[in-house]
Amino acid sequence: SGTNGLELCSSIRNFVSCPILFLTARISEQDKISGLMAGGDDYITKPFSMKELLARVSAHLRREERSSCKSLGKFSEELIIDYGKRDVYIHGQPVSLSKKEFEIVQLLSRHAGQVFDRERMYELLWGIDGTGDSTVIKEHIRKIRLKFAEYTDKTYIATVWGVGYKWIN
Repeated sequence: SGTNGLELCSSIRNFVSCPILFLTARISEQDKISGLMAGGDDYITKPFSMKELLARVSAHLRREERSSCKSLGKFSEELIIDYGKRDVYIHGQPVSLSKKEFEIVQLLSRHAGQVFDRERMYELLWGIDGTGDSTVIKEHIRKIRLKFAEYTDKTYIATVWGVGYKWIN
């Protein structure tokens, strides 16, 4: 399609969390920097042995597994999100969220600062074959904000007018 590895990496990095490894003959320092800055996790130059490649892939998978095992995410002194148990606490008090409300909190908080438009959020949480439409996101965000407001004055979900929503710590 004419897309090079750097362009492909840049375009998919915000949508995939798995490790991205560059396997290439380009060996200049600037090539390596460009690959890593585009979102790559490793840059392996040719020639390399299959043993080295397997060892590097295994190391990245171990790192990925370690980070996914950390189910507890603390975002401030007042807010704790336990992704594994699907629980949210503000000032030690449990916040009762529906399944979809928690999924919205999880999506936004795991990508803090990244703006998601309603259509993208709907697609990620309900799937491409979802039977509703993205206006349901606005209502869920409203309910989450109301529930959070019972425990804190801090707004964790910011509206980026004309674009979507983002998590702010």
